[in-house]
Amino acid sequence: MAHVVRAALVQASWTGDTESMITKHEEHARAAAAQGAKVIGFQEVFNAPYFCQVQESAHYRWAEAVPDGPTVRRMQDLARETGMVIVVPVFEIEQPGFYYNTAAVIDADGSYLGKYRKHHIPQVEGFWEKYYFKPGNLGWPVFDTAVGKVGVYICYDRHFPEGWRSLGLAGAQLVYNPSATSRGLSAHLWRLEQPAAAVANEYFVAAINRVGREEYGDNDFYGTSYFVDPRGQFVGDVASDTKEELVVRDLDFSLIDEVRHQWAFYRDRRPDAYDGLVRP
Repeated sequence: MAHVVRAALVQASWTGDTESMITKHEEHARAAAAQGAKVIGFQEVFNAPYFCQVQESAHYRWAEAVPDGPTVRRMQDLARETGMVIVVPVFEIEQPGFYYNTAAVIDADGSYLGKYRKHHIPQVEGFWEKYYFKPGNLGWPVFDTAVGKVGVYICYDRHFPEGWRSLGLAGAQLVYNPSATSRGLSAHLWRLEQPAAAVANEYFVAAINRVGREEYGDNDFYGTSYFVDPRGQFVGDVASDTKEELVVRDLDFSLIDEVRHQWAFYRDRRPDAYDGLVRP
């Protein structure tokens, strides 16, 4: 029997300030809810510019507590209003000197379920993230939400298969991958890696990218956000590479069981043979 979840994602252009950026995402969420969506995810550090194009201490101002900061509390109100599960990526301060690239997960009744902290932190031209973020230390949680089991993997994480697999082993049905990736740097990988991860781990992936240029650098964020199913097929069209867009798609979660029975990748894993992958 089909188990269809209507899911949404937002790829957005930077407005110039936090208040208008949050307001814009609230409007997109309400529009998604009006179309029947039950879960929505936003892009990496959605309420701020991608400040990691530079290394300047002034940008620590974008950080806030999770879950007790103003943005997550506001998103809890939005979840209660819309009845949607919301994945909320923000710049987190745990205490002075302890900063993380984080996504909070909020259930459809507004309850805070927990957070994921980005594990793999890049430090290359235009993506100076080690200047700001400590590596994540909360593992790869999967959240039992009103729509099913939802995980998060953030941007640069997507290049590393281990976290994708950990989410699958923990029962994820849908993994949101909020990102900020630039044209020319990895565009040729964008339509390869997340579909490959969806196939290898046999779940749905929501791949979200920013769109447009921002004031702190030359990165050209190319959008093309999408949902991909456990067979590696795009669910509907891929979003624009130049314009902001709300993407709403129907995901048939019954396909997960069908694919896992047919391809049986989890059955045929050999964890007893993998020790050498992590041995120093």
